[in-house]
Amino acid sequence: MNTSNGAFIKSSGKLYKALSYLILILLAVVILVPVMWAFMASIKQNVEFYGSPWALPEGFYVQNFADAWLKANMGNFMLNSILLTAMSIVLLLIIALPAAYVLARYQFRGNALWSTMFMAGLFININYIVVPIFLMLNNGDKLARNVLGQPIFLNNLFILALVYTAMALPFTIYLLSGYFKTLSKEYEEAASVDGAGHFRTMVQVIMPMAKPSIITIILFNFLSFWNEYIISMTLLTKPEFKTLPVGLMNLLAAQKSAVEYGQLYAGLVIVMLPTLLLYILVQKKLTQGMTMGGLKG
Repeated sequence: MNTSNGAFIKSSGKLYKALSYLILILLAVVILVPVMWAFMASIKQNVEFYGSPWALPEGFYVQNFADAWLKANMGNFMLNSILLTAMSIVLLLIIALPAAYVLARYQFRGNALWSTMFMAGLFININYIVVPIFLMLNNGDKLARNVLGQPIFLNNLFILALVYTAMALPFTIYLLSGYFKTLSKEYEEAASVDGAGHFRTMVQVIMPMAKPSIITIILFNFLSFWNEYIISMTLLTKPEFKTLPVGLMNLLAAQKSAVEYGQLYAGLVIVMLPTLLLYILVQKKLTQGMTMGGLKG
């Protein structure tokens, strides 16, 4: 009886493992096939699209990327996206790291209130309040015209970076403070014995230990900032300030009549490539940041 039960459990385990692998393979195919198809389509000439859509490219037609970069102005859009994403991430780290550290490691009057407010921010979808943000900045520009003679809030990458930073603060502080709470207080006690102050302890002791978690929030927010469309489309109205997602949508609209499919998919690859490369480079640290905790005191 025990032998039959053991054989049944063993066979069930093998079946469960086989089903798990099958599901993972199917998920990988569902994710990888569209990505690979977009890459193949980006190097095809237009005449190749009128045959089988699954046919391999006859050659490597790099002119699609040159046309997307120059004629469709994707190069300028990419530069705007790089500047905007970099400013947003830097501002986010400058604000979120000290805030998360203080909320996680120190008890003071108002600590619970601030923690609750940041938690409440997790339930606010900024896309629902983009119109009030636009109206507020537009009214600010009206005042700026009267005082300075020119608008300064709309069509300003730095202002949009501030909006992105505010949008990402609740999740970032929630994730970082949760990680900081897992670290033993013995580290700070040891740093205090060595004469380190609060700021030096945070920068030289705690932050290096939290590197996997910091890389995780950088990656998550990079993906969010890089692919954001609605807010940038609303707050950046001039063509020279457009970001890659907005530029790609403009390219989609332009290609409906031009039927330049290769150029269209080349633009799509230009948008996808930085995120894919970044994920490949930091995937190990990303896994550590989501699973690793500090030593318990």
